[in-house]
Amino acid sequence: MDSSVNCPFCHLNLPPSQLQSRHANSHFDEDDGVAEKDEQLARDLELAQQLSIPPPSSTFTIQENNTMDEKISCLIALQYRSSFYHVKSPGGLISLLSNCFELDADTNTTVLLSGYVDHFQSLASEDAGWGCGWRNIQMLSSHLLSHRHDASELLFGGSGFVPDIPFLQRWLEIAWEKGFDALGSHHFNNSVYGSKHWIGTTECAAIFRSFGLRARIVDFGPKELQSFFLSVPGTSLTPPVVTANASDKRKAFQVYGPMDRYLVGRNSDVSQLDSIVNDQSQSSTNYVAGESDHSMANRFPRKKEGHQVLLDWVWNYFSEESLTTSVQNRHVVITNRVPLYFQHDGHSRTIVGIQFRRQQNGVPQYNLLILDPAHRTVALERSLGENAGWKKLIKRGAHTLKKPQYQVLLL
Repeated sequence: MDSSVNCPFCHLNLPPSQLQSRHANSHFDEDDGVAEKDEQLARDLELAQQLSIPPPSSTFTIQENNTMDEKISCLIALQYRSSFYHVKSPGGLISLLSNCFELDADTNTTVLLSGYVDHFQSLASEDAGWGCGWRNIQMLSSHLLSHRHDASELLFGGSGFVPDIPFLQRWLEIAWEKGFDALGSHHFNNSVYGSKHWIGTTECAAIFRSFGLRARIVDFGPKELQSFFLSVPGTSLTPPVVTANASDKRKAFQVYGPMDRYLVGRNSDVSQLDSIVNDQSQSSTNYVAGESDHSMANRFPRKKEGHQVLLDWVWNYFSEESLTTSVQNRHVVITNRVPLYFQHDGHSRTIVGIQFRRQQNGVPQYNLLILDPAHRTVALERSLGENAGWKKLIKRGAHTLKKPQYQVLLL
């Protein structure tokens, strides 16, 4: 296999033959449309990853009889950096997003953002349809590696980079072997390497906790389902029910992955849970926030309409004055808060900030600011750079929060 080289224009890792034959010249082709160039960049990224990633079965082998230290040493030695599209702006997508808000003359708006974070998109050739959890772990890791010296020394054996998904799968297996998330380990039969299994908040927490970082899970949902929250001590958590019949037409509480262990238990009455969701769609429901560390969860009333408690919680998380590191102008603030892992049934995303706007009637309006692994990085970069079309990709208001329950992981 040819050794890969970096494109001097977009920093993609490509074989020399590909770089010389067409990729580099494509940056100078004025006749091509912007959309076509973006599509080409996306195809080049996928090609680069296909060429650089051997099949999981041939990547490396960890013997079961190896000691824990031997397994970790082997993984550190053989893991490699995950490929991703490098945004051209020095400050990445967060800098571009901040610039867009700075151009907004609305003085009634305050925007709180995390610092630098790389966007890792799911690829059709690699993880589309199942890899969102891993991609969000990569986004959080990129932030930690660029902002926290302690984390950079601990994460992934001090490698200083974000590993690709197969190696993250090995790190999760090591976390299980260390005793983190025993229930999740049992659910996956102690093995995820080389698989296309969905993962969720508990698996994300297990990985970061295994490196010595404090990872907390916060549940948001109707009070009627509080007994299923992962984060509330003393709740009855049982192994998940997996729907074997793909033609099952029930919309509510169909188990999509391990994050839904807190939704459906072995002895749960699913019809009762369905009725809770149906009632919720017809009227306001009292919502609660549950967290193993109640210092943050209890700052808000235990009863709220809809998902307002979630939005309030996220605002409070980013708005700690003691954590503000710089104010770029009077309504855009860069904090040193770590982005949040944001999970609901079927998908996960990364919250990188929140927008607050006081409406004319005095009622506060919140918009979560989200990076989605399902979106193409080049499309995000272009829309933010042109200050056009980015809101539909990144902003998520209360009206978009239609799932019965959500989970957030904070570091």
